Amino acid sequence: MDIAVGKVTELIEYLRMFDGKEGAGGYDGGQDGYEDGALHVLETLADDGTEEQIRGVIDGLNIDEQADLVALVWVGRGDFEPQEWPVAVRRAGERAVRSTARYLLGIPNVGDLLEEGLSIMGYETE
Repeated sequence: MDIAVGKVTELIEYLRMFDGKEGAGGYDGGQDGYEDGALHVLETLADDGTEEQIRGVIDGLNIDEQADLVALVWVGRGDFEPQEWPVAVRRAGERAVRSTARYLLGIPNVGDLLEEGLSIMGYETE
């Protein structure tokens, strides 16, 4: 694996903060409760900078490290087995023509999937 485990665990923390904020808010029973909650969440995400931080970390990685991140997510969600790691990394590298940050941020619970991928591959996350 080309990416350091420490980089992945740091990214997992940021991604969990982002996932937590995306799930905040919602309907509170009032007539305009859902809309008010949704607006609050959007304002929080825009003002907070967490997404930009995540994008900066991912975009700052070299192409091999980005491929490892995507492959770890795929292993974490069961798309590939550990023994298929070279194939997963190769396929992740092939899809790297698109934004890795955008791709990863579009996956629900991506932080959990990264952690699961590390665990399946035999790496300690804590």
